[in-house]
Amino acid sequence: MSIQLFTPQFRVDECLEGIRECLEKGWTGLGFKTLEIEKAWCEYAGLPHAHFLNSNTSGLHLALHMFKTEFGWADGDEVISTPLTFVSTNHAVVQTNLMPVFADVDDSLCIDPADLERKITSRTRAVMYVGLGGNTGRYAEVLRICRQHGLKLILDAAHMAGTRLNGQHVGADADCTVFSFQAVKNLATADSGMICFPDAERDARARKLTWLGINKDTYSRTVSQGAYKWMYEVEEIGFKYHGNSIMAAMALVSLRYLDRDNAYRRQLAAWYEQHLGGDPLIGVIPMADGCESSRHLFQVRVAKRDQVLMALNEFEIYPGVHYRDNTEYRLYSHAANQCPQASRASAEVLSLPMHMSVTEKDVRFICDTLKQIVLR
Repeated sequence: MSIQLFTPQFRVDECLEGIRECLEKGWTGLGFKTLEIEKAWCEYAGLPHAHFLNSNTSGLHLALHMFKTEFGWADGDEVISTPLTFVSTNHAVVQTNLMPVFADVDDSLCIDPADLERKITSRTRAVMYVGLGGNTGRYAEVLRICRQHGLKLILDAAHMAGTRLNGQHVGADADCTVFSFQAVKNLATADSGMICFPDAERDARARKLTWLGINKDTYSRTVSQGAYKWMYEVEEIGFKYHGNSIMAAMALVSLRYLDRDNAYRRQLAAWYEQHLGGDPLIGVIPMADGCESSRHLFQVRVAKRDQVLMALNEFEIYPGVHYRDNTEYRLYSHAANQCPQASRASAEVLSLPMHMSVTEKDVRFICDTLKQIVLR
């Protein structure tokens, strides 16, 4: 039987129960369930505000759009990001008519604070920090640098649902944090996300902007009283980025099991480390000190990665690659050769199967097979 990189596990009956409630009430869009998941997420993560979205990608673009228009950033102003991420992170910068500037990564595969400081210029306005695989890396140092230089810090927490740093869930100290609840994420739906601002004013503006700039959403108008409940104002150009109640119903179920599932992921990681640790031909990506990671990914570095990946496929083991150095894509090739550590990692990194159906026996088989292959 094949071992896939990701195999989402949905609690089907519980999800269907929540979806049935939406269908029976005749309300599947933005509304009662999206409000429930926002409240539940705030309570779980200890965050003051959360707004449910259709994706993490929408949230990254929204955050940059909001900061740009609020502070009057000019087209072409710079946002420092990482080249080792899914392209949506850097697409959001380009879509806002800002310039992505790439900082190199350290051993955690997150932004290296030293290179971040070297890349800051008079036109730098923000930093996009990606917690790759659920790792916090040297986030505290990056936060300190941002505060020293007056830069906005946007935490791309797509992999970080359930990640805690020194006992506190991530997101409380960033200027904006965006989570992903996409189909294969730890808190899985079909596709959705959450944008979290620390201040009420930006949260309120985000809610308008995700509903086309309209100042009163359809659910609010439906439950309000009076002859003019249909009346609303359009305050600025917005987007259709809000989440819906079907996805929220699924998210509420996934949230109930998030800590339990993440604990099992950390157990899988411990088994991997037990079997692979100390092997000179297989480099295990280290977790940061104080990081209780969601362990969305378990990553290693190997020579001749593509050959190793294909050889694993012959044993019906299907790992993945997170990620290709974005500067290898034509769109971002202007920054090629600026981040040598990311470039090397891009050629070596391998993500091993991490999901609820992987067993200790599977981990032993994967590790034994991997070690045999790299010794060839």
